[in-house]
Amino acid sequence: MAKVLSVEGMVRPDSVRGPLPRSGEAYGTLLRIAGPSVVEMVFVALIGFVDTVMVGSLGYEAIAAVGLTGQPRMLMLAMFFALNIGVTAIVARRKGQELPGEAGETLRNALVVILALSLVIMVVAVAWSRQLMLFAGANEDTLGMAETYFTVTAWFLPVNAITMCINAAQRGIGNTKTTMYVNVAANVVNVIGNYLLINGNLGFPKMGVAGAALATGIGMCVGLAMCLIAVYRGRATNRYLSMSPRDDWRLKSRTLKAIVKVGGNAMMEQVGLRFGFFLYAVIVASLGTESFAAHQVAMQFLNISFCFGDGIGVAGTSLVGQSLGMERPDLATVYCKCSQRVALLVSIVLAACILLFRTPLIGVFIDGGVAGNEVPFRLGVEIMLLVAMFQPVQMSSVVISGCLRGAGDNLIVAVIMIVCVAGIRPTLCLISIRLLGFGLSAAWTSSLIDMSIRLTLVYRRLVGGRWQNKKV
Repeated sequence: MAKVLSVEGMVRPDSVRGPLPRSGEAYGTLLRIAGPSVVEMVFVALIGFVDTVMVGSLGYEAIAAVGLTGQPRMLMLAMFFALNIGVTAIVARRKGQELPGEAGETLRNALVVILALSLVIMVVAVAWSRQLMLFAGANEDTLGMAETYFTVTAWFLPVNAITMCINAAQRGIGNTKTTMYVNVAANVVNVIGNYLLINGNLGFPKMGVAGAALATGIGMCVGLAMCLIAVYRGRATNRYLSMSPRDDWRLKSRTLKAIVKVGGNAMMEQVGLRFGFFLYAVIVASLGTESFAAHQVAMQFLNISFCFGDGIGVAGTSLVGQSLGMERPDLATVYCKCSQRVALLVSIVLAACILLFRTPLIGVFIDGGVAGNEVPFRLGVEIMLLVAMFQPVQMSSVVISGCLRGAGDNLIVAVIMIVCVAGIRPTLCLISIRLLGFGLSAAWTSSLIDMSIRLTLVYRRLVGGRWQNKKV
């Protein structure tokens, strides 16, 4: 095991361009950045658990209704996810090049563009909320709640988008502690708001699903306030990211071209991903409210592996970008492979926990002893077996893809994602459910096949080494 984890052998001797860190130093650097990011994302996922449990107090139909809004909301955010991938990669590269002025300019230009786009998308989303929910698969027992939740959260889209952009820049310079504080605080406020507004505790009005949505929006506002304070105070503590009304906020073509160069490929990827996920969710929703409720609960646990993987991948993205900025592709390779190995170890532990405790974990969300809950409870327990199998595959894929993005190698990642998520996954799911008549387990098996192919392709790209020569 020690030999597998050792930095020695990660890079060919003829590729070494300078002193490499010792194994303990390399993993220590990685974990210092990944640690806060993992804590942040896992905590946010756990808050999502609590959020779902609270909504579940209104019935499993409410769980399904809120779940239906997930992919349309992600579709709204797709453009911002893409731009933020560019922001993270470019800011990381500028830090490696020791160009603080250009790093700050990248953030300011991105914020101006994102604010304008988010206002337009917000108006469209609010106006078409009912049609989007119908397209997502809402039926009579979920449409009203889904439309309400989606409309309320759509009003907060600009707040969410700006916060995401600032956090993306912070991750680019490796400042994951700030993003951790922001997201943890925002989600704690969300849970408190849920407690007060869903069932009307402590004298607050009982608002049901609308209360859950409003609590989410209030949490987003708290997160934005903390982000703005961090970058304003950054003028005294961080020379790479700081903002002030007195700064030059004019759009610069050179900076925008750099963001679009990286973010453009990511945009294609995000649109393809969201279309694929949306289509997949619609097919699963066609199985009925009971199946979709079980699916939504199982997704909470799958998100855990994504959060661990994404947290470790953030460190990989930052360190790969910074290393390439210093013209050290050998160092970038070391950090990429260290990220991959850490992710694999964590995923094995998570898979074992899910296998051992799958029944009580599902019981937290759906009480199998209550009349009418037997079917979603049974389906949820069955799907958890597949969730366990997902862990090493998904986590490794997420981490390797993040490292490739940090290098600016977005086009190949985008193509792989589109082919797998927008092509292979929904096609297999459609065949297994609509043509062959299988149920929820077949839908999840289709996802596992997609993820396995995705991992194989990004791993081949990683070992090929062409990503080391990308210019940003």
